Amino acid sequence: QVQLVESGGGLVQAGGSLRLSCAASGSFSSINSMRRYRQVPGKQREVVATITSGGTTSYADSVKDRFTISRDYAKNTVYLQMNSLKPEDTSVYYCNADVTRFSTTTGYRTSAYWGQGTQVTVSS
Repeated sequence: QVQLVESGGGLVQAGGSLRLSCAASGSFSSINSMRRYRQVPGKQREVVATITSGGTTSYADSVKDRFTISRDYAKNTVYLQMNSLKPEDTSVYYCNADVTRFSTTTGYRTSAYWGQGTQVTVSS
């Protein structure tokens, strides 16, 4: 099994910073792309930032130049540094990873896994 454990959410004032972490554990061959999504009640989950296995990053326009996604490959952990936070960044943030596992019956198979989500609240 694969688990994604998230940490780092909380309450912060507008203009402040938070860092979210997401650590993958379990039995797997490799982790490909890792992403951070966010979702507010009544709205669709949206991708905030992506980092590939090669380290290429991409961001939603709404967070570009404020958020930075990074990875520690040795720790199988992805970080999201969030600066200059705005009230509209308030959301539940989810970690997502494409993980490849090997099975003697199915061979190598890549599946998407999700963290439990962490609340980020930005007060004005």
